[in-house]
Amino acid sequence: EAALRESARCLKCVDAPCQKSCPTQLDVKSFIGAISNKNYYGAARAILSDNPLGLTCGTVCPTSDLCVGGCNLDASEEGPINIGGLQHFAVEMFKKMKIAQVLPPDVPSPLPASYKAKIGLIGCGPASISAATFLGRLGYNDVTIFEKEDYVGGLNTSELPSYRLPYDVINFEIDLMKDLGVKIEHGRALHTEDITLEKMRNDGFAAAFIGIGNPEPKTIPIFDGLTEGDGYYTSKGFLPKVSRASKAGMCACKSELPEIYGSVIVLGAGDTAFDCATSALRCGAKRVFVIFRKGFINIRAVPEEAELAKQEKCEFIPFMSPQEVIVKNGRVAGMKFFRTEQDDDGKWIEDPDQVSTLKCDFVISAFGSGLYSAGIKDAMKPLDMNRWGTPEVDTLKMTTSEPWVFCGGDLAGVAETAVEAVNDGKIAAWSMHRYLQSLHNVHIDETPKLPKFHTEIDQVDLSVEVCGIKFPNPYGLASAPPATTCGMIRRGFEAGWGFAVTKTYGLDKDIVTNVAPRIVRGTTSGHNYGPGQGAFLNIELISEKTAAYWVQGVIELKKDFPKHVIIASIMCSYSKEDWQELAILAQTSGPDGLELNLSCPTEWEKEVWGWLVVKILTWLRTSASG
Repeated sequence: EAALRESARCLKCVDAPCQKSCPTQLDVKSFIGAISNKNYYGAARAILSDNPLGLTCGTVCPTSDLCVGGCNLDASEEGPINIGGLQHFAVEMFKKMKIAQVLPPDVPSPLPASYKAKIGLIGCGPASISAATFLGRLGYNDVTIFEKEDYVGGLNTSELPSYRLPYDVINFEIDLMKDLGVKIEHGRALHTEDITLEKMRNDGFAAAFIGIGNPEPKTIPIFDGLTEGDGYYTSKGFLPKVSRASKAGMCACKSELPEIYGSVIVLGAGDTAFDCATSALRCGAKRVFVIFRKGFINIRAVPEEAELAKQEKCEFIPFMSPQEVIVKNGRVAGMKFFRTEQDDDGKWIEDPDQVSTLKCDFVISAFGSGLYSAGIKDAMKPLDMNRWGTPEVDTLKMTTSEPWVFCGGDLAGVAETAVEAVNDGKIAAWSMHRYLQSLHNVHIDETPKLPKFHTEIDQVDLSVEVCGIKFPNPYGLASAPPATTCGMIRRGFEAGWGFAVTKTYGLDKDIVTNVAPRIVRGTTSGHNYGPGQGAFLNIELISEKTAAYWVQGVIELKKDFPKHVIIASIMCSYSKEDWQELAILAQTSGPDGLELNLSCPTEWEKEVWGWLVVKILTWLRTSASG
């Protein structure tokens, strides 16, 4: 009920800022609309069509910075829509249905040789999972992901604590990917001692995608020589140990949580730093200090992450720059800091006259990550590298200096969140598709048209035939507010409606003006949420649009949706010439049928009404077919 109430609040904005704020361009209003009608499968299908990691992102996505931050209800008393919560709810409901993904019906059959190309993806993180899923939906049947660890999911698995992202969420999305025939090989790493681009080329791979993330932690010289046994962890050493010992489904029998006690200093102000802080508490720490160089307004973590650490009694200490680690009896015993300040030019400087010392038992640094291994860099030869030592990537296409090699995720330098990595994989899949088809002289348009999520449910035939017209399904848009414009009908077809009756239109000489959209809520309405709510009463006049607008609109709609049914609704005064002229004009647009709107003759005698219908039909039979 809570989900139904929340989904009923959505305004269904036409130019939806929530969708524009999502890196994967998720059709938010569509899936929320489906939830409001208790169509949980339809909601999940809309989500997974745009984002194969829809459950992961619904769980951990920084929505306050993305879709929720753009919600037009943000300034309302109830606040913005809880989009992340609704997304999680919809996909979780689908997860319980245990339905497998199948290939979309438009996959070529029999499969051309160009779709049998050997494709390799390195690293089983969000970018690779996304790219592999979309490649599978496109019809490629030889797709393999190489993963060095014995688990899947990349940083989502290894560095997000179990209370934020359970491992079964990752496995659910991996299983959907495997439904399409994607294979995973564990224990394989990008390194001169194992997989290199040169070896892949020699082994017959037509395309490769690198999505290994930034595998190594950034540190500073004061920590040189310190080990975990001394009480010093990096985030990339600490969080994977926590995950292995706590995530059901990936923890080994003998895995144990890191033995943390006493006071812990966490250095950094990003999401990872706060994950380290809250995980340290769960591992036994009595007090946790999150220390960062800048102020509270400069915290890079999303508000939800920082707020959680605050609620769990973590202490925040701003304006501190680490200078020295105090070691006693071979263990970390404290740290010395200089206070930082911002000068008139906005540059952050350290003040050695303001020194602070803080005792601690452990230090965890969360300064981010990078790529420093010479073995990995050499394995990527002959790719061009940038000044940070990572591949030079065209982030609009996720291409590299080698036409057959593509890159995404953290390594590409743009993605900072899981949802951005998913979008990298999405873009790369289309670029790989274009490249692989070009090898066989097949031109693919640059504008992406990626296949949607598909299951056997979508293969159920719902078509019906009425008056010789076959409707793809019995659900349509009436000649009412939902069909006010061709754009609205288009969105209806994209959402799955099977037919539409255009808003009634007439000749230009009879053009009308709707001064106000006279639409009121019906008095018989029940709940304000869910499919039980009543319809709206529509007492508008006929369309304000010209006949030429509707003729052109119907032509375009029939071109783009040839299997959908469009009925053109027309109205004239009692004039043979007018009815014949408008009927012939409407017929030129190629509708599947005509609706003759004779207004509302509620006070007419039945005999007059019947005579009028016969008369107009006689006129039209002499001028237009059907």
